[in-house]
Amino acid sequence: MKSEKSPFTFVNQLVIVVASLLLLAPYCLAKEPPIQIEADKMTAVEQSQSVIFSGNVDARQGDVRIRSDEMTVFYVENKGKDKKKAKSTAKDAQQVEKIVCKGNVEVTSDEWLGTSDIMRYFSKKNLVQLIGNAKAYKGQNMVQGEQIDYNLKTGQSEVKGKTIAGGKEGEGKKKKGRVNMTILEN
Repeated sequence: MKSEKSPFTFVNQLVIVVASLLLLAPYCLAKEPPIQIEADKMTAVEQSQSVIFSGNVDARQGDVRIRSDEMTVFYVENKGKDKKKAKSTAKDAQQVEKIVCKGNVEVTSDEWLGTSDIMRYFSKKNLVQLIGNAKAYKGQNMVQGEQIDYNLKTGQSEVKGKTIAGGKEGEGKKKKGRVNMTILEN
């Protein structure tokens, strides 16, 4: 006989999943403030092991804020032998595999702001990608490209220009776009 999962247990696990993303930023490791997620709608999809937040998504933890039209959290399901025992410990809780935000993405923290059409976060790689008209601001300084990749572990970032059509009509040649950076001295 198949047992039904309580929606409250799933929501509790979801909070742990989203918390693990927001806690990866170095400025959040000291003390873990509560996480607040608001959206017009939340849909849990067991088959794809995901939770979809849609409509005016606003996720916050401390000074970190992620806003978008849609946020999908993909998690790795616990595959422990004794599921009842595994669910009782936070260590064995479901873990985030990746998070994808779409539409009017805005990530903020203190003086830092990142915007794009899409944001992807990959937990195993500690990688955040801003894709599509990606911009990052720190104070009045700004960098812009088609994609910005940021490694949370190493602090290394890479900005890529947009690939655009070039050459004579019908030749099908593509040329790489340029990256733009503005630095204002104080």
